[in-house]
Amino acid sequence: MLNFPHDYLRKVSYEIFKAAGTPNQAAIAVAEGLITSNLAGHDSHGVGQVPIYVDRIKAGHIVPDAPFVIEKETRTTAVINGNWGFGFDVTNRATDILIQKALDQNIAAVTVYQQSHIGRLTPYAAKCAEHGLAAIMFTDSGRTAKAVAPFGGRGRRLGTNPICICVPSNEDGPVFIDMASSAVAANKLAVYRRRNEPVPEGWIIDKDGNPTTDPNAYAEGGALLPIGGDLGYKGYGLSFMGEIFSGIMTTLGFGLDPDAKHNDGSFIAAWRIDAFTDLDWFKQQITDFIKFVKSSPLSAGSRGIMYPGEIEKDMEAKLRVEGIPVEESVWEDITNLIQEYELQSIVGTP
Repeated sequence: MLNFPHDYLRKVSYEIFKAAGTPNQAAIAVAEGLITSNLAGHDSHGVGQVPIYVDRIKAGHIVPDAPFVIEKETRTTAVINGNWGFGFDVTNRATDILIQKALDQNIAAVTVYQQSHIGRLTPYAAKCAEHGLAAIMFTDSGRTAKAVAPFGGRGRRLGTNPICICVPSNEDGPVFIDMASSAVAANKLAVYRRRNEPVPEGWIIDKDGNPTTDPNAYAEGGALLPIGGDLGYKGYGLSFMGEIFSGIMTTLGFGLDPDAKHNDGSFIAAWRIDAFTDLDWFKQQITDFIKFVKSSPLSAGSRGIMYPGEIEKDMEAKLRVEGIPVEESVWEDITNLIQEYELQSIVGTP
């Protein structure tokens, strides 16, 4: 395992995307989104995606300079077509529109479709929280290759369909949940495969529907399971609704086309806290609620109680100082891109 300063990895990512034909604004958004994921400890959505995104650019699945089009708009809603642009940039711009509408009208929602992978959902919802808004977000992959079996089944019929909820607070980091409705995000399996490590029990089944800890079983026809283990019908229900909000309502539809472009559809809603109660009072209540929850006696073997989002906050503080770990195989692929685009003198060394 290698280790790099976050600023260096951000610069490398930015320069590679620029060299691959990405406009400045979008290159900044993608690089920032990837490094933010690494800093939060979610390497599955970090710089390991750089070679994958470049391959998608070359294949025409990502159009770096795609037009951002608002197809339908009211005072409180907008339907946005990303035209296969970088999802980080498209959804970031859509979030800016959402925030302004919610600030003006107290509540607003937007849908986005035909965009590439948008990474973790937290940055978009947290951006809303910075403006005194609560936000909820669903994302789905439309008709592209599915990853998750429905509860009681073994065939892939659903995306990992993450959901994110974030609220404003006085804490140092955002108070949020950002989770796949499957037992794990699909990209995390790639991390386990690269590291040749078994996955935890309850994550995947093999092609015959048997539980397994072999991360290769997924690529051999297996499937991810809904979150919840024996109570997986709960995760399945969340995923089902996520598919409706971010797949059907965004017009991506549902079904399976293994040859389709990766297509993240998103539904984001936000509302002003001060339309319901005093914002400062609300933030203080969040702080007091966290203290109350943490006052619980610990269970056997517990290392402590943390509020939703606290693990990522602490991890970011740690990695900003210690640097971001990167697998050697990932860095080899990134190094090949640096050489391909003749960026050695531009990116330099860490």
